[in-house]
Amino acid sequence: MTVPEDRDVAVRTARLVLRGFTARDGAALAALHGDPEVMHFIGTGRPVPRDEVLAQTLPRFVDGADRPGGPVGALGVRAAEEAATGRFVGWFALLPTRHGRPEEAELGYRLCRTAWGRGHATEGARALVARAFAEPGVQRVTATTMTVNTRSRRVMEKAGLRYVRTFFEEWPDHIEGAEHGDVEYAVTRREWTAR
Repeated sequence: MTVPEDRDVAVRTARLVLRGFTARDGAALAALHGDPEVMHFIGTGRPVPRDEVLAQTLPRFVDGADRPGGPVGALGVRAAEEAATGRFVGWFALLPTRHGRPEEAELGYRLCRTAWGRGHATEGARALVARAFAEPGVQRVTATTMTVNTRSRRVMEKAGLRYVRTFFEEWPDHIEGAEHGDVEYAVTRREWTAR
């Protein structure tokens, strides 16, 4: 069970704390985004250079530029750490969808390989879905990934989202498996509360 906290902490679960990013997270964030295995199905499919993470990504996360207002509130992108050790394990995000629908929130996550296979992705994702529906305006939570990213698809399913569609977009860089398209998963408020 999650216990909503103030906006700086955002969410606590049995094993995780999802909190605001700070400048001290730079090295861990650069290592996460610089890991080829982590980035295999994301963006260009290649690691992001350390300088780019520190100069562009980290400041956006720290300053809250990825936390637009609206029904999703100020949750945005949050650093995830183990509650027991304080060890950085990645990040989770809950943001208004790209399509600009104020009643929709998009779930995202990126975890260090050391956290894979331990249930952290599902635990954090479920906590954010619950948080989304604690906000009065959110009616639907979505998430997308490459069709071939079976690990991420499994997390979405375990987090309570269901498969909606497969779609194809033009990407500037080809990633192996892109020819199979991307998938969208979603859950509505009604479906979530009916469980």
